[in-house]
Amino acid sequence: MKISVELTLTPLKSSYIPAIKNFIQSIRSTGFIVIENPLSTQVYGKYDDVMSSLIPLIRSTFEEEEAVMLHLKLVKGDRSKYEPDF
Repeated sequence: MKISVELTLTPLKSSYIPAIKNFIQSIRSTGFIVIENPLSTQVYGKYDDVMSSLIPLIRSTFEEEEAVMLHLKLVKGDRSKYEPDF
């Protein structure tokens, strides 16, 4: 089963940019389809593969950062080619 995952990392400190860059770079290294925009990062692939790759990345980010939030949305199916029709 394929999934689409949207992630938004929010470090709760004034110097938040390095944590976000590190998180995005670690996601890029997974080899999945990754689409980035100013508000979030999307990852597309097979459910088991994506989730088993994201869990350690999230854990290490949480261990490195004192205070951080992660907004995570999961959608069944590969939405990487979605284009609005309106």
